[in-house]
Amino acid sequence: MNFPIETVRGRFPALSLTDKDRRRIYLDNPAGTQVPQAVADAVSRCLLTTNANLGGFFETTLAAQEVVDGAHAAMADFLGAASAEEIIIGANMTTLTYHMSRTLGRAMKPGDEIIVTRMDHEGNVSPWLQLAEDLGLVVRFLPFDEKSWQVEEAALSALLSEKTRLVALNYASNLTGSINRVKALTAVAKQAGALVYVDAVQFAPHGLVDVQALGCDFLVCSAYKFFGPHMGILWGRRDLIDALKPYKCRCSSNGLPERFELGTPQIELMAGLGAAVDYFADLGAAAGEGGSRRQRIARAFEVSIAYENTLAQKLIDGLSGIAGLTIHGITDPARIGERVPTVSFTVEVIAPETIVRQMNAENIFLWSGHNYAWEIVHQLGIPAGEGVVRIGIAHYNTAGEIDETLEGVRRVVAMLRQQRA
Repeated sequence: MNFPIETVRGRFPALSLTDKDRRRIYLDNPAGTQVPQAVADAVSRCLLTTNANLGGFFETTLAAQEVVDGAHAAMADFLGAASAEEIIIGANMTTLTYHMSRTLGRAMKPGDEIIVTRMDHEGNVSPWLQLAEDLGLVVRFLPFDEKSWQVEEAALSALLSEKTRLVALNYASNLTGSINRVKALTAVAKQAGALVYVDAVQFAPHGLVDVQALGCDFLVCSAYKFFGPHMGILWGRRDLIDALKPYKCRCSSNGLPERFELGTPQIELMAGLGAAVDYFADLGAAAGEGGSRRQRIARAFEVSIAYENTLAQKLIDGLSGIAGLTIHGITDPARIGERVPTVSFTVEVIAPETIVRQMNAENIFLWSGHNYAWEIVHQLGIPAGEGVVRIGIAHYNTAGEIDETLEGVRRVVAMLRQQRA
């Protein structure tokens, strides 16, 4: 089917906003997407009609519990979890990872080893580095291959030992866009008896996550990257999290997932989270899928991936024609399915921020910098203080927006070169 782009765009009020009659082009999506009207409505409705804390016996508190339960059930469907009790919702991915790292650290001892990659966002690196510093653990860094732009199974196998307790992997890079073969990498780590903790923040907006098929132990993502509110979600394998003892208040619940969800929940944001998942289900239904919510979500990704890949290849082809511009990531059209539509580049002798400031002035929203891909820029020898220009596509973007962006990049680069001449 043809992707219903006009219908999709009609569900996102921000896409029609202008500034002094100038349209906006949102290509800042790896840092956070816009939200459908239904998400904003769900947040507002919760605040206005079900605004109460949990645990009472009156109408609003009972309704609030339904919102919380609904959000966990929605994310179980979104991630393919076996149970809503495996879903832990918190402030953001980084906070959840810090919390889980300390919980897992209870069972670690000096000399134990942790593997982190040079491809991940710092939110899945620093928590483990600091845990290692606190406990006297050994950290081993796993580089990515600069030809495939992926973490290779052989490289992981070479780092594993009988002392490896945990491998922290990322599903897709927020800088290069490359998708790792997480299922295969997990199988390698499991052969050594290690736990596997997966950062799926950049993958979740662009591909169907199936935690049971992956075989990992933990997986984290962020709702605001897939059209939801600012929240983080952590999935943990039931038998594993059931045995863990998190840091928590003495009198708070020992149930799942409550004992991992510290303090009063962000109930109104959980309402928005459920609505974001239902947005995907609605998109799948519009594409002809009439089955379960999980099946409708899967269909939504089928149609959106095909649409996004076309836009991503259009962007890559256009950027590749600019002299002196280097794309840091997969560019081969035959491998477009091995990346998400996040494209980063540098231009000889031109600072990324200089390009981005000019593009932002034209209301084309891009990012520059290392974007917390701290290890990537260091492995590639890119100055961390400069980083890259990053363009990130979501399925509400259009081919026309990509054309305008490419034209803008060409013009801005030519102008900046002329100024240097």
